Amino acid sequence: MKQSIARIALVVDDYDKAIEFYTKKLDFLLVEDTNLGDGKRWVIVSPKGANECSLVLAKADDEEQESRVGNQTGGRVFLFLYTDDFWRDYYKMVEKGVKFFREPEKMPYGMVAVFKDLYGNMWDLLEPVAEK
Repeated sequence: MKQSIARIALVVDDYDKAIEFYTKKLDFLLVEDTNLGDGKRWVIVSPKGANECSLVLAKADDEEQESRVGNQTGGRVFLFLYTDDFWRDYYKMVEKGVKFFREPEKMPYGMVAVFKDLYGNMWDLLEPVAEK
């Protein structure tokens, strides 16, 4: 049997603000934006070239969900954006105004820096060490 994680729901406060951040600042693709009625939409964004997993931007619709926007993991790094060229993507993101929380560092597992999205969720930008 083969299984995989295909989508991760990210709670947001506004669809359009989230779409703009992910497509303009991180260069993600808007894969789908379907109106479901009653103010709900099915919005999927994905890094260019990614087939494994994408984000479902899920608008908070009650106080409990709103309290989770930007803090779905209690302040830990939440998502890991792998790249094949760390410095290319790092400099492009800095140029576009992405705020890095931890500066680039070479670790045993690869080159990594931590940035925050528009809500404060922490992400790793990571170029993994090539497997031998």
